[in-house]
Amino acid sequence: MGYASTGLRSSAIGQCWSRASAEDGLNHVFISPSLDSAYAVIDTLAHELVHAVDDCQHKHGKEFKKIALAIGMQGPMRGASAGPALKKRLEALLDQLPPYPHGRIKSSAKPRVRAAPPRARCSECGYRVSVPKRFLHLGPPMCPVHQSAMEPLGDWEVGSGLAQAIPDPTSVTPPPLVQGSSSG
Repeated sequence: MGYASTGLRSSAIGQCWSRASAEDGLNHVFISPSLDSAYAVIDTLAHELVHAVDDCQHKHGKEFKKIALAIGMQGPMRGASAGPALKKRLEALLDQLPPYPHGRIKSSAKPRVRAAPPRARCSECGYRVSVPKRFLHLGPPMCPVHQSAMEPLGDWEVGSGLAQAIPDPTSVTPPPLVQGSSSG
């Protein structure tokens, strides 16, 4: 049991480390202590053991999928869980084991909620473009096809980031030219 490498704020409920990442040359599997049901733990363990069989080489790609389907997992591979036959086998295994000795860890850490990045969209043709925060003070860009101002999407708040660091060029007075003395 333990938290994912990304810490308490992670939504990961399981994580497998490759053999190359450990001094003992073994895969290491972590299951989140926020899981409180024995079935959720064993189902997550099955998913992570598929990564261990593959030595974490192919993430959730076709090689992972081949192994996961072979043992009876189903669903999108990133969140693959036991299908009906595997679930029955896991539940039978849990019936033979003593009760799961664990209380769910309650964490006060809240997951970070990220605002949608600033983008702009042309209302006429639907063309979309990302807008770097440092250029937000200039307003939405012009559509390259229709030459009309695009509508802002996402977070256009000019906070304390780069958008404030670069001033609006129309409001900046250039510094006076200073004549340097030449020695010579």
